[in-house]
Amino acid sequence: MIQLSDHFDYKRLLRFTFPSIVMLVFTSIYGVVDGFFVSNFAGKTPFAAVNFIMPVLIILGCAGFMFGTGGSALIAKTMGEGDRNRANEIFSLLVYTSAGCGVVLAALGIVLLPAIAALLGAEGQLLEDSVLYGRIILCAMPLYILQMAFQCLFATAEKPQLGLAVTVAAGVANMALDALFVGVFRWGLVGAAGATAVSQLVGGVAPLVYFGRENPSPFRLARCRFNGRALVQTCSNGASELMSNISMSIVSMLYNGQLMAKAGEDGVAAYGVLMYVSMIFQAIFIGYAVGAAPVVGYHHGAGNRDELKSLLRQSAILMGGFAAAMCLFGELLGRPLSTLFVGYDADLLDMTAHAFSIFSLSCLCSGFAIFGSFSFTALNDGLTSALISFLRTLVFQCAAVIVFPILWGLDGIWWSIVVAEVMAVAVTLLFLIGKRRKYGYL
Repeated sequence: MIQLSDHFDYKRLLRFTFPSIVMLVFTSIYGVVDGFFVSNFAGKTPFAAVNFIMPVLIILGCAGFMFGTGGSALIAKTMGEGDRNRANEIFSLLVYTSAGCGVVLAALGIVLLPAIAALLGAEGQLLEDSVLYGRIILCAMPLYILQMAFQCLFATAEKPQLGLAVTVAAGVANMALDALFVGVFRWGLVGAAGATAVSQLVGGVAPLVYFGRENPSPFRLARCRFNGRALVQTCSNGASELMSNISMSIVSMLYNGQLMAKAGEDGVAAYGVLMYVSMIFQAIFIGYAVGAAPVVGYHHGAGNRDELKSLLRQSAILMGGFAAAMCLFGELLGRPLSTLFVGYDADLLDMTAHAFSIFSLSCLCSGFAIFGSFSFTALNDGLTSALISFLRTLVFQCAAVIVFPILWGLDGIWWSIVVAEVMAVAVTLLFLIGKRRKYGYL
C-alpha cells in the first residue's frame, strides 16, 4: 500500500493518483449520460433545460468539494506533523458538517429554484423543465455534497482505490437507471433526474458505512468537539475550489445568456455538449490534482522540501503530457462526439463541431492552472489558491465572453474560453515563482 510518507517517483505518483483521475472522469461520464439520454430520447428543449439549470445545482453542491479539498489539506498537514488523533477528529467534524450543510442548501434550493431560473431568463417550457429537473436533484443534495467531499478524503485516507470503487458503483447505477428510466420507460427529465439522485445515494452513503465502522484506513467516524478554527481553516483552504466551482457556474450562466442572444436554444445546446466533454477533460486534471494534493500537504507538514521540488517537477511534466493528448483527442474526435448528442439536427451538429475545434485548444493550458491552484490549497495557502481560481474562472472568462462576441460574434464566445485559460496559466506561473522561497518547491 502506498502511504503519504513515501518517496514518489513517476510510477508511484501515477499509481497513487490514477484512482482519483478515473474517479473524477467516471463521475463526469455518468453526468454526461444524463445529457445523452435526455437529448436523444426527450428532445432539444429538455436537453437545453438540463444545461440551463445545471450551473445553479453545481453552485449548491460545490460546498462538498470545498470541505473535501480544504479538509484534505488540513488533515494531511496534521498527519505530516504526527498528530493522527487530531486528524481523525477533523475528518469526523468535516463529514458531519458537510451533511448538515447539504440539508440546508437543499431546502433553500427547492424553495428558490423557480425564481432563480426565471431571473436567469428561462420562460415557458424551458422554465418548467428546468425547475422539474432541478428539484428532483436537490432532494439528494446532502448525499451529493457528501459524495464530493469523500472523493477528496479517500485519497487522504490512503484509500484512493476504494474511492474509485464507490464512484464506479454510483456511476454504473446512474447509467443503468438512465437507460431504464429514460430509454425504456421514457420518463424523460424525471427519469434522468431520478437516476442521478439514486447514484448520489450510493456515492454518499457507502463511504459513511465504511468510515462508520472499524477499517484499515487512518480514519473512523467518531464523536468530536466543535472546532471552529479547523472549520475556518478548511473553508479558507478550500475557498479556491469553492470559488472555482461557483465561478464556473456563473460563467456558464453568462455563456448561456450570450448564446441565447446570438444563437437561441441551439447555442445553449451546443455549449452544453462542450461542457459535457469539458467536464471529462477537466476531470483528468482535477483528478490528478486531488490525488497529488494530500501528498503535497503531507510533505509540507513534514518539512520535506526536496520531495516538494520533485513532486512539482514531475507534475508539470505529467500535466504537459495530459494537455497535449487531450487537445489532440478533441481536435480529432470533436465531430464524432458532437454527433452522439446532436446528430439529429444537422445545423446544430455543424455549430457544435466548429465550437469543438476551437474549444480543444484550451486543454493545452487549463491543467497547469488547475494543478497550481490545488497545490497552494495543499500548502494551506488558501488565499493564493483562491486568487488563481477567481481570476481563471470568473474574471478572465467573464471579461472575454463579454468583449469577444462584440468583436467576432458567435466565434468570439468559443475563443473566449481559450484566451481565459492562457491568461490563467500566466498568473499561475507568477504566483509559483513569487512563492518559491516561502515553500521551497523550486
